[in-house]
Amino acid sequence: MKIALLCVPHAGAGASLFRKWRRHPLERIEVVPVQLPGREELFAEDALTSLTEVVDRCLDRALEIPEDTPLALFGHSFGALVAHETAHRLVAGGARVPERLVVSGVAAPWLPRPVVGGDALPDDLFVERVREVVGYDHPALHEAELRGLLLPSLRADLGISDRYTPGSTDPLPVPLTVLRGAEDRLVSKEDAALWSKAGSSSTEVIEIPGDHMYFAHDPKPLLAELDAVFARSAG
Repeated sequence: MKIALLCVPHAGAGASLFRKWRRHPLERIEVVPVQLPGREELFAEDALTSLTEVVDRCLDRALEIPEDTPLALFGHSFGALVAHETAHRLVAGGARVPERLVVSGVAAPWLPRPVVGGDALPDDLFVERVREVVGYDHPALHEAELRGLLLPSLRADLGISDRYTPGSTDPLPVPLTVLRGAEDRLVSKEDAALWSKAGSSSTEVIEIPGDHMYFAHDPKPLLAELDAVFARSAG
């Protein structure tokens, strides 16, 4: 049976990112996207501005997965912090214990992280600040019409990230896989490795060629690595 991999988007992104992943042949995982308000088909809804609300949405999506289907969680950057909090809520609520938590492109949750601080910035300066901090931006952010669609959710997500503190310091009773782009200047290998203290089971750190957004143009190396991770755990 395949693992249902609940995938939480990075800041400003929508579920279409993960729906595209379904086009690739995956032996061990079934990609289950989380769609957050304020983007794509949920554009008419206001973007969520609190971590609790975002985690609630992820929990609702997780609990839609049949109980007899193994569940794991994946998130990148902002999405990794949300996935971490969602895993804690699942465990604390006794709903189910995930098979694995996969976090990508983020330092261990208790470490200081770069603050975007974009709440008071006009659009041009906000986009520049995101590029400065993350080292990446999306071409759509430079088209006036598309920018108006993307910025509200990006601002909301990065505001949550700026205010983030872990909801629990207890180690999760699940295995952790930590991924990072080998050339990621935002998250060092040492800070990624400290995720080992966030779990009471095994932790593996894997580097994939590329920068912070190493999967943006070609997700195949990431998807191959994810399939391999769950093949090893099954073995």
